[in-house]
Amino acid sequence: MSGVVGKDGTGAEREEDPAVLARVEEIYRAILTRAPEHDFEPTLDRVRQVCELLGDPNKAFRTFHLAGTNGKTSTARMIESLVRAMGLRTGRFTSPHLVDVRERIVIDGEPISASGFVAAWEDVEPFIAMVDEKSLAAGGPRLSFFEVFTVMALAAFADAPVDVAVIEVGMGGLWDATNVVDADVAVILPVAQDHEQWLGDSLTDIANEKVGIIKPGAAVVAAEQVEEVDGVLTSAAATAGSRILEEERDFSVVEREVAVGGQVITVATSAATYAEIPLPLFGEHQARNAGVALAAVEEFFGGGALPADVVEEGFMEVRSPGRLEVVRTSPTVIVDAAHNPHGAAALRVAIEEAFSLRTVVGVFAAMADKNVEGILVELEPLMDEIVVTGMDSVRAMDPADLADLAREVFGEDRVHVERRLADAVDRAAGIAERDGGPAGTAGVLVAGSVVLAGAVRRLFGRE
Repeated sequence: MSGVVGKDGTGAEREEDPAVLARVEEIYRAILTRAPEHDFEPTLDRVRQVCELLGDPNKAFRTFHLAGTNGKTSTARMIESLVRAMGLRTGRFTSPHLVDVRERIVIDGEPISASGFVAAWEDVEPFIAMVDEKSLAAGGPRLSFFEVFTVMALAAFADAPVDVAVIEVGMGGLWDATNVVDADVAVILPVAQDHEQWLGDSLTDIANEKVGIIKPGAAVVAAEQVEEVDGVLTSAAATAGSRILEEERDFSVVEREVAVGGQVITVATSAATYAEIPLPLFGEHQARNAGVALAAVEEFFGGGALPADVVEEGFMEVRSPGRLEVVRTSPTVIVDAAHNPHGAAALRVAIEEAFSLRTVVGVFAAMADKNVEGILVELEPLMDEIVVTGMDSVRAMDPADLADLAREVFGEDRVHVERRLADAVDRAAGIAERDGGPAGTAGVLVAGSVVLAGAVRRLFGRE
């Protein structure tokens, strides 16, 4: 296919062929008519049926499978980068996307091309139609938005072909569409409260959904968990006959130091100590994600130490757009996809550690089905004032309702409302710089939703 190819802020390939790009948009809009990714039935039957008709692409490569409440996408990026540094072809499936839907399906470190996206859809569409028809005839639904994208990713990876796929669950684990893969390594990131209306009200209920990705004989690598989650995790691993490696017992970040553009970390595993690794990401939570990634990749390759140059190369290449990403200076504008209280708490600690800001003004929007008050409570000690706004999603909380919640947490005088995102960012920047102060000490923090993070990246030309 002809056309100019360049790089955008997410690393996505940009193909300036209007016909192909229009076809991508047409396909995406058609898939959007299906049930949304947060609305699913607890069954894998439809995805399994399509995979069987396609010749089981889910069995065509080895797999890392990631579940957990926060950190999945960043850790998936780290795992994939390390595996590529070891010389293998990789696929990565994550969700949701920030700017371009093609970010969800990544091959060899790059989002799938527009032509590749179209080809993946055309390969799977006849079989999806067959399973849709069968399901509808039995009184069931069509494949959901997320089920379709899962099938497309698996087919694209098998067609590439990749050696290894790094696959992030959409929600939960046990009944997630991605659970048609049998992972070599199941990775469980920290489990916290989120998606309670679908996964259950207690941490034990949520954990039981997450550990559903552990298959018989698979290795398990787990971030540090609270006690009730740890019990569920160790029981599930024992039932599956799986070897389990746990943070702080089998691997840990033993030292870390803030550096320009990120941090330098030292990680100890049962196989080796990897000293002074540059990691171009901010926050203790990202250092711990790196420890999980390193332990998982060690286990995938047999449990021995990885070459030091591979580890350094793998981590140096990692980028995680929309995660503590600086999109502007003067004032500093930082965007983060934190969308639950656990993520907001990690964000607050990371900002306080990595940025010398005297004034922080928030720009905030959130989905109505989230624990919005819990997120605001975590962010309140960090933010001097907050501007609430809207975003393009049917699930988004109305700014007026959001403002009411924010006033309960921040007080009347610290809350402002701007329905348009551009106006919200402008107002926050004005407030942040209102009192003058040394250069580099005024900051705007945009957080509350992945959709919001993507919108801000577009606003600042990070497409």
